[in-house]
Amino acid sequence: MRQAYNPYLPLFEYIPDGEPHVFGDRVYIYGSHDRFNGKKFCMNDYVCYSASVTDLRSWRYEGVIYGRRQDPRMADGKHQLWAPDVVKGKDGRYYLYYCPDDSIRSIGVAVCDTPAGKYEYYGIVHDVHGGILGERPGDTIAFDPGIFIDDDGEIYLYSGNGPRTRREIGRQPKASVVMTLRDDMLTLKTEPKKLMPILGESKKTGFEGHEFFEASSIRKIQGKYYFVYSSVNLHELCYAVSDRPDEGYRFGGTLVSHCDVFLNGNKKPINCYGNNHGGLECINGEYYIFYHRQTNRSMFSRQGCAEKVQILPDGSIPQVEVTSCGLNGGPLRGSGTYPASICCALYGKYTPTISNPLTMGTRHPYITQNAKDFSPEENGHPPLQHIANGKSGMVAGYKYFDIQKLSMISVRVRGTAKGTLYVKTEPNGKPFAEIEVTPAKSWTKFRTDASLKPGVYALYFCFEGKGKLDFAEFRLQ
Repeated sequence: MRQAYNPYLPLFEYIPDGEPHVFGDRVYIYGSHDRFNGKKFCMNDYVCYSASVTDLRSWRYEGVIYGRRQDPRMADGKHQLWAPDVVKGKDGRYYLYYCPDDSIRSIGVAVCDTPAGKYEYYGIVHDVHGGILGERPGDTIAFDPGIFIDDDGEIYLYSGNGPRTRREIGRQPKASVVMTLRDDMLTLKTEPKKLMPILGESKKTGFEGHEFFEASSIRKIQGKYYFVYSSVNLHELCYAVSDRPDEGYRFGGTLVSHCDVFLNGNKKPINCYGNNHGGLECINGEYYIFYHRQTNRSMFSRQGCAEKVQILPDGSIPQVEVTSCGLNGGPLRGSGTYPASICCALYGKYTPTISNPLTMGTRHPYITQNAKDFSPEENGHPPLQHIANGKSGMVAGYKYFDIQKLSMISVRVRGTAKGTLYVKTEPNGKPFAEIEVTPAKSWTKFRTDASLKPGVYALYFCFEGKGKLDFAEFRLQ
């Protein structure tokens, strides 16, 4: 039976900012679309994937749903489509809300008769006098729209971003805001009002240290309103809860950090990190948080991941750890061949930094691929994604595997490395297997005998030696 890894989409796909929405019997992922080795965020057209709500292991490519040139403001092809959101309108049609890049500070809307068909440009959010939201005097920057229709039919539009450092406070008109729309889905019914505390405005609010930065996402759960957002810490998605959709939010906590900071008091990142954006969704009776990770020593090649979350009787949601088996419904099988790039922890002997060539340099291992950006609509073989720059001290971690019988572990690597890959169930634990590797110009398999008692384990591949290696896959048998 097919399994689900993190990232949950094909490894050649770079779809961050994922907003999951269940329409009918399928869940649809609406996100930005990065380009492998891109030089900016969101350089590709919007595409969509969907899955049956009863089988999150199999995702179907729905194709391009909205192109970068369809908005008349973007016809020159020089702009990017940033993080979108989608809602089913009262007329039964589907409305896609998006912001182009920083040079166009207003919210565009596209519409379609089906969740993942060909969306057509519909218009720009404006007031009753035709003034464009984000361009009027006194408007804060329109950014990362989130759209929500309440049970009473009120249409809420969320937007905004905040400063991330104290040096940025007051430089631009930034805020988290909420407003309502008329039934045409374009015209403001009420003007924007401030919603979430941003840096410099959070004293005695409970949001200190986790102030709103960007990525507004709203859900109604058991009569309460859950607002998910990316904080000033970048790597984490936080949540806040209120009895009303447009005011009174109380800080709830961290939902997920793509480097597990704050989890059980952890302060050291387990991955090189960057921004985060995602949404919370109930799928077949279970709740999941969708988020993204960074690759290629960049913040411009991000990939979607997801984890199951638990909503406690008091309405709180404990922070979840990042795993390699997020949507699998349990641990991965303890036998078979696995891509090395599904690691949920990747670091070296230096503390991981922000995902950027200048900060990472040549000190850190990272995930990359061996060919240019790829589309499912192309002919040919998808690129091979792999771990690169694995030096002495590298740790690549995978959670979790249900191992019932293990006799051998092999790895496929290349590079100048000469040393040992120690395989452990804890990063600082005692190895249960040791794989000797030697220099190899092409992908070469190395193996060793191994055994573990039956059980569910994390696996960590820890390299010690000279030179550096690329790591493509491992096999358990």
